[in-house]
Amino acid sequence: MPKKKKTKKTKKIKILKKTKISKTKNKAKIKLQVPDKKTLNLSSEEKPEIKKIKKQPTEKRIYNLKDYVVYPKHGVGKITSIEKAMVGGIEVQCYKIFVEKEKVTVAVPINKQSLLRNISSINQINKCVSILKTKPKIKRTMWSRRAQEYDQKINSGKIYELAEVVKDLNKNTDIIADQSYSERQLFEKAYERLKAEFQAVLQVSPEDVQKKMDKALGRTASLEITE
Repeated sequence: MPKKKKTKKTKKIKILKKTKISKTKNKAKIKLQVPDKKTLNLSSEEKPEIKKIKKQPTEKRIYNLKDYVVYPKHGVGKITSIEKAMVGGIEVQCYKIFVEKEKVTVAVPINKQSLLRNISSINQINKCVSILKTKPKIKRTMWSRRAQEYDQKINSGKIYELAEVVKDLNKNTDIIADQSYSERQLFEKAYERLKAEFQAVLQVSPEDVQKKMDKALGRTASLEITE
């Protein structure tokens, strides 16, 4: 008789263990379902943001006839007309800009007017004069690399970078022998572009602008540009 009672108790313990395991599994399933609902809510919130990205602001015309502007590849120019032109088989309105120094007229589509910038203010010109008065930076890198950097600065359209090139390539002497041909070419290109913007802003003669720049650079003789 006592042996039969022991077998009955062990069976009950096994059943209880099974029920506990099944409950813990159910709890784990419930926890896994909660993050799924959150991710669905996040995706629905992101939909309005995607619509905002598709909207693009339209550019307004900010330049008028006879305005002076700076086109980085050519320097200072004057808007002579606003007319239609064929660009890539499409008719678009363009600014016709005459660059006096290079004697060329370039066409810039109105929707690409971000390529242009206004000429500098008097304060910016004064800051350029201060840059010209500072000592040139001496770089020990190869000339080919420096020439590339100078050329990028000249064509950047940024007047302070242009002034830095003029200052760094300036030779405080009237002797040309100590300056290589390519170095002098870059200097003259930067000098003339800066001079053209000085003249457009200050509204003075080219001779007066040259005197002002040469004085800031400490040149012993005025620069003679060969045409």
